[in-house]
Amino acid sequence: MPYRIVLGRPLHPAGAAVLAARADVETIEMFDPPAPALHAALANADGLVAWLERVDKAALAAAPRLRAVSRIGVGFDTVDIPACTERGIAVMVVNGTNDLSVAEHAMMLMLGVARRAVDSDAHIKQGGWWPKDGPRMVDLAGKTALVVGYGRIGSRVAAYARAFQMKVMVHDPLYHPARIASDGHIPARDLQKALTEADVVTLHCPLMPETRHLMDEAAFAALKPGAILVNTARGPIVKQEAVVAALQSGRLMGFGTDVLEIEPATPGNPLFAMPNVIISPHSAASTEEGTARMAEAAARNILAALDGAPDPAMMVNPEILQKR
Repeated sequence: MPYRIVLGRPLHPAGAAVLAARADVETIEMFDPPAPALHAALANADGLVAWLERVDKAALAAAPRLRAVSRIGVGFDTVDIPACTERGIAVMVVNGTNDLSVAEHAMMLMLGVARRAVDSDAHIKQGGWWPKDGPRMVDLAGKTALVVGYGRIGSRVAAYARAFQMKVMVHDPLYHPARIASDGHIPARDLQKALTEADVVTLHCPLMPETRHLMDEAAFAALKPGAILVNTARGPIVKQEAVVAALQSGRLMGFGTDVLEIEPATPGNPLFAMPNVIISPHSAASTEEGTARMAEAAARNILAALDGAPDPAMMVNPEILQKR
């Protein structure tokens, strides 16, 4: 009997080819399905290659045969890990495939806000040229960047920021200060204190209970006036009401984000009307090269898990291997 694998989105050809090479695989291709449609497709599925679909208790209840979930990405906040672990369902991520793409995107947002790229472009296309009060732009060189989260992506962004001649502080409780210092950066154990010194804050931490609304009213009150905030992690790490207020008051010079607290974006979001805000649609990893790397890895992950030999380095819940 072939493996039935649900695809939350069509795979890049690099990943599709991996699945197509197996005669024992049958795929059900969807595109950002609503929950009822996803649950119906999962009824007879052995595996799910997920984009941002929610794999919660309701989805799992609809999927009695499900044995593996392979994320096209490295985040897993949309998957109920304890529930999957209880069922013995392997949850896989594509570690090492998207860090370069996301790090480049973070720098693009940083530069775009610092140089007012998007609103200057819009002003010119609407018939303007040099604004009456001049474009408010800043250099990155000589500024202090605070990198929050020092995993594969955060460490790349820290290195890129140093290449731009920025002073780099790093906040990540999981990394020993000596490790951060050995990379040439300044360890910042106290986030609130570091915020008072940062000209740019760039977020690269996972979404967990302790990081939800990490950037809230208190954080923005501590932040150095005129700073830039960049978020390529997860939307709820930034409290939207707080960032809107910080932008309106001038506390923030600008905000570049690849993620929103509510996704997909809803009409009327106050961030849309702000010229010093740049938003991309959770696409930081989705370059041609990044998409190919993620799709291929996600396809290999789902097959390995269904074959009973998942790579522990790609697993969110490797503890289930001990129960087999």
